[in-house]
Amino acid sequence: MKKFLIASLVASVSVLPTAALAQAVPAPVVVVVDVQRATSQCNACKTALTQLEGQVNGLKSLQTSLETPLRTEATAIQTAGAALNGRAPDAALQARVTAFEKKQTDAQRTLAAREATFQRNREHVLKQISDKLGPALNTVMTRRNANVMLDAANVIRTVPGLDVTTDVITALNATLTAISTTAPAQAAPARR
Repeated sequence: MKKFLIASLVASVSVLPTAALAQAVPAPVVVVVDVQRATSQCNACKTALTQLEGQVNGLKSLQTSLETPLRTEATAIQTAGAALNGRAPDAALQARVTAFEKKQTDAQRTLAAREATFQRNREHVLKQISDKLGPALNTVMTRRNANVMLDAANVIRTVPGLDVTTDVITALNATLTAISTTAPAQAAPARR
C-alpha cells in the first residue's frame, strides 16, 4: 500500500506542471495597427509634421540664399584668376579669395547649426509621439481584449476586422492634443 501511494504521488507531481503550463497560455487574440499611418494621421501629428515641413523649407531657402552669392563670387574669382594668364595674383585678388573662403566657411557653419536644430526638433516631435503611442496601443489592446498586436508593416495579409489603426488614431487624438516642434535648449557642456 505504501508503495502504491508513493507511486501515485510521484505520478501526480509529474503531471501537475504540464497541466498548469497548458492552462497558462491564453488563446491568441490578434489585432493589427498601421503605426506609420497612426503616427502621421493623428490631429496633433499632422500639425507637427506640417510645421516640421515648414522648417525644412526654411532650411532650403536659407541654403539657397547663402549659396547664390557664393556661387556668383566664386565665378568672378575664377574669371579674375584665369585673366592672370599664369601670373601671381595681386594682393586685392588674394584678399578677395580669403574673404570668399571665410564667407563659405561661415555659410557652412550656419547651415550646419540650422540642420542640427532641425534634427533636434524632429527628434523632439518623434519622442512626444512615441511617449503617447505606447499607452494608446495598450488602451486599444485592452478595449479589444487583444493579447497580440502587430504592425501592419510586418503583416503580409489580414482581414479588415483585425485592423485597429482608426482606434489608435482616436486614442492618440484623445491624449496627444498638441506637439511642440521646438526642442528644449541643449544643456551647456560641463566645464572642467
